[in-house]
Amino acid sequence: MSAPAKTYAAVPGDARPQGTDAVLVTIALFAVSTSGPLMAATAVPALAIAFWRNAMAAGVLLPVVLATCRAELRHLDRRERRWALLAGVLLAAHFGTWIPALDYTSVASATALVATQPVWAALLSGLRGAPVGRPVWIGIGVAISGAVLLTGVDLQLSGRALFGDALAIAGGAFAAAYMVAGAEVRRSVSTTTYTFLCYSTCALVMLPICLLGRQALAGYEAEDWLKLVAITAGAQLLGHSLFNVVLRSISPTVLSLTILLEIPGAALIAAVFLDQTPPLLAIPAAVLLIAGLALVIRASRTPAVPVE
Repeated sequence: MSAPAKTYAAVPGDARPQGTDAVLVTIALFAVSTSGPLMAATAVPALAIAFWRNAMAAGVLLPVVLATCRAELRHLDRRERRWALLAGVLLAAHFGTWIPALDYTSVASATALVATQPVWAALLSGLRGAPVGRPVWIGIGVAISGAVLLTGVDLQLSGRALFGDALAIAGGAFAAAYMVAGAEVRRSVSTTTYTFLCYSTCALVMLPICLLGRQALAGYEAEDWLKLVAITAGAQLLGHSLFNVVLRSISPTVLSLTILLEIPGAALIAAVFLDQTPPLLAIPAAVLLIAGLALVIRASRTPAVPVE
């Protein structure tokens, strides 16, 4: 985990997972797919979940950073610190919108809509002066059509579900901004140091928000503490750590496309364990959304690995 930040330009654009890496991708996909269902099933306030999953992850990383990255941490320059802190704040905004969305709408809808991150990333690239080609705009249009159809289905269920959809979409936008900030840091900072700073900042941002909002940070049942540990160990650490590992041999484009399988994966887990069966019309809407995201990812120059 303490390897220096890498660039992956040497990996062929169509490089696919094989052998051990295929197994690692499968494990990581299952880990991240459990995130939404586990959080929806945890009897802990949404913002408290955001605090604890980042605080626990930072606690796990702390001894690793002290043992292997202390010199790097001490010599970070002002630009690196600024971007790392901004990434942590944006990650807090991501979790602070997406996790509460699970209290208002289904796991399937929330997971699908927060996955619009590649659309927001493409739009942010355009705002920063990078050219956005026609295929990307087509993909954005298809993805937006799927999102509109999905939210329309949820509106038929309740206004509460529509509010949850809006929170999930905001979570996707903040995730894209977080990835942009993180990319600036990882140009010169190791993954371990960056991740520790980011998770620590996110937890420190969420702590006063939880206290001011009177979100209980303790007094949970043992089962809920176990779920918090599972969320942290699974999606927060294992899932995305393994995604970083396999980028050594799998192109970011292929990996980003593969991670879209988290959407049906989370929906299936929620259907089996939470009895959240999506409405019939939600299925073609999600398929349309996934197709649009796939077009955006394939057409983008530097697709980002999704946060969730």
